[in-house]
Amino acid sequence: MAKKNGNDKAIEVTLWDAANKLRGSVEPAEYKHVVLGLIFLKFASDKFEEHRTRLIAEGKEKYIEMADFYNMNNVFFLDETSRWSYLIKKSKQNDIALLIDTALHTIEKNNKALKGALPDNYFSRLGLDVTKLASLLDTINDIDTTRDPKQDVVGKVYEYFLSKFALAEGKGKGEFYTPKSIVNLIAEMIEPYKGIIYDPACGSGGMFVQSVKFIEAHHGNKKEVSIYGQEYTNTTYKLAKMNLAIRGISGNLGEKAANTFLDDQHKDLKADFIMANPPFNQKDWRTENELLDDPRWRGFDVPPRSNANYGWILNMVSKLSENGVAGFILANGALSGGGDEYKIRRKLIENNLVEAILVLPRNLFYTTDISVTLWIVNKNKKAQSKKVGDDIRNYRNREKEILFMDLRQMGEPFEKKYTQFSDSDIQKITGTYHQWQNSENSDYHDVPEFCYSASFDEVAKKDFSMVPSKYIEFVNRDENIDFDKKMQALQSDFAELLKAEEASRKELLAVFKELGYEIEK
Repeated sequence: MAKKNGNDKAIEVTLWDAANKLRGSVEPAEYKHVVLGLIFLKFASDKFEEHRTRLIAEGKEKYIEMADFYNMNNVFFLDETSRWSYLIKKSKQNDIALLIDTALHTIEKNNKALKGALPDNYFSRLGLDVTKLASLLDTINDIDTTRDPKQDVVGKVYEYFLSKFALAEGKGKGEFYTPKSIVNLIAEMIEPYKGIIYDPACGSGGMFVQSVKFIEAHHGNKKEVSIYGQEYTNTTYKLAKMNLAIRGISGNLGEKAANTFLDDQHKDLKADFIMANPPFNQKDWRTENELLDDPRWRGFDVPPRSNANYGWILNMVSKLSENGVAGFILANGALSGGGDEYKIRRKLIENNLVEAILVLPRNLFYTTDISVTLWIVNKNKKAQSKKVGDDIRNYRNREKEILFMDLRQMGEPFEKKYTQFSDSDIQKITGTYHQWQNSENSDYHDVPEFCYSASFDEVAKKDFSMVPSKYIEFVNRDENIDFDKKMQALQSDFAELLKAEEASRKELLAVFKELGYEIEK
C-alpha cells in the first residue's frame, strides 16, 4: 500500500485534497495537465537523481552529465534547469510558470522516447496564480517516487489523479479514463500474458497499465509484451505517453495523435490481444465517400456512416492475429441494430468470431449512465488447448457457441452515484467464463438471470440478435402472462383515461363560460 500520513490517509488521497484546493478557477480539464505534468516532472527528476548518485558511487563521476549513461538504463536525462531541485528553489519567483514550461520542453527535446508526451506551455498560458503554483509544487514535492519501487507510489498517485479528474469532469468529458474495475475485468478475461497488445482508442493508457499489472500479478514477464495504441486527442495522447513513461512501459502510440479510421498509425499490425473502450455511437465518423474500399472491412459490409460502432469492431477484427482475442466495450445498441449493422453482425457470428457478450450494470462510467456491453471476440474459438502463463489449458470445441452473461445486478456503490465491480464480482464473472471455455468436463452450467451458452442455431432463430436477455432464463418472469392480452387491456385503460380527461376539460370550459369567460381552445 502507498504510504499513509498522520491522519491514516493514503498519500494519493492527501495529495489530491491539497492539489484540488489550489485549483482556483482553472477547469479540471485544463488543471489535470498541470498537475499530472508536475507529477511526471517529479518522477523523472527523482529517477535522474537516484541514477546520478549511483554513478558517483561507482566512481563514474565524469559521466554524470552525459545523457547516454542515463538513457542506457531507461532513465531520462535532465539538464540542470529541468531538475525538480532547481524548480523548487525558484518556486516563489514570478516567472516560475515559464521555468516549468521550459523544463518540460527541454526534457522532451533531450529524450526521443518522450516526443509529443509532455504538456506544451500549459503553465504560462493558463496564468496560474504564482502563490498557488508555488504551493502546488510544495504539495507534489511530498511524493517520494523512489522510496519503495515495489509499491509503485508514483503510479498509484498518477492513476488516482486520472480517476479523480475524470470524476470531476463528469458527463460529456472524462473520456480519457476507463474506470479501473472495467479494465481489470477485461484483462482477467482475455489474459494478456505475452505478445502484442493493441488499443485503437487508448485514452490515457489504462488498458496497457492494467495488462502489465496482470502479467506481474501472475508472475509473468512484462518484457514479453509489446504495446501498440492510438489516440485521437492530442492532450490525451500526451497523458498516455506520460502514464507509460512513469510505469517504465515502452509502447508505440504512433508518431502523433491521429484518427484511427482516417489515419491508421498501425496499418499492418497483427495483435494477440486487443483491449478497448472506443467512443460510443459516434456519428458522421466518415464522409459518404470515405473508406468505402478500406481493407479493414474486407469480407464484410461497409459500416454505416450514422454510427461508428461496427467500424470499431471491424478495425479490431482486422488487427487480430490468427489466435488473437479482443475484449472491448460498446453501447448496447450494437447488439441488435438493423441494416448494414445486422449484416456485419450476422457475418461475425457465422464466421465464428463472437465468443461472449456481457451486458454491464449502469453507472459504471463517469461520462454516461447507460448500460453497455463487453464483447469478447476470438479468432480461434476452435483451439483445443492454449498455454496460459505456465499452464496448458484444455478447451472444448465451442465452435459457433456464444456465452451470454447479464451482470446488471452486480457491482457495488462507488463515489455515491457510481458503480464498480468488486474483486469477488470479477472473480465470479471470469471464473464462469473460463469454466465455460475449458474442456467438456468443466463445472460450467447455465444459471438463470446470469449466464447461458447459446448454440449457433439458437442465435439464428433469434435472427442473430445478441441481446443477452433473449437467451438467459429469467425465473422471476411470470411465464403464464399473455403479454398481447395485457397490452390490449392497458391500451383499453389508457383510452378510457383519455376519454375521462376530455370530459373533464369540457366541464371546466362550461364552468368558465357560465362565469362569462371564454377560454381559447
